[in-house]
Amino acid sequence: MERVLLTGATGLIGGHLLRMLVNEPGVTAISAPTRRPLDDFPGVHNPHDLQLTDALTQVQEPVDTVFCCLGTTIREAGSKEAFIHADYTLVVDTALAGLRLGARHMLVVSAMGANARSPFFYNRVKGEMEEALIAQSWPKLTIAHPSMLLGERKKSRLNESLLAPLFRLLPGNLKAIAGRDVARALLRQAASPEGGAVTVLTSSRLRAMARD
Repeated sequence: MERVLLTGATGLIGGHLLRMLVNEPGVTAISAPTRRPLDDFPGVHNPHDLQLTDALTQVQEPVDTVFCCLGTTIREAGSKEAFIHADYTLVVDTALAGLRLGARHMLVVSAMGANARSPFFYNRVKGEMEEALIAQSWPKLTIAHPSMLLGERKKSRLNESLLAPLFRLLPGNLKAIAGRDVARALLRQAASPEGGAVTVLTSSRLRAMARD
């Protein structure tokens, strides 16, 4: 995991992950394409374009590992079509860019309940995204299924604010998890030689990995 491609660096999980990667001794190069410029991070290549797919095309140097932390809500996206673009199309575009650049391991943040045959739109889109990545036949693909995320966002989400106290008390995979812990677990998974072609990390497993 010397050379890294990261999308979603302006979000909750991606922001934590970017800061961790900058301070990771084994990481020698970071490309973090975004829609808007990042704050100044030393050594981070940050092509930016309002069309993230166009920013991805500006990454030309080889990478070993791809992290995709893109994710929104239908409310934030503004429509179902915009949600599909953010949580399916751009995730697949990130994966295709990684393959083009020679990456061998893709790690993506999905959602608990993701299922391509779900009657719920959000879960169905997440599941279809996962199936699209699996169909790409990555040597290693890690899919994270966090529960409700905790942490400060640049733009707060009303549902998360209202439900967070309840989800903090729930057991097992239902218990809320800090975005920082998801980032820490992803970083640990990327550095591990273990895991098969497809590894799914439940919210409980993410929490345990972050703690250990």
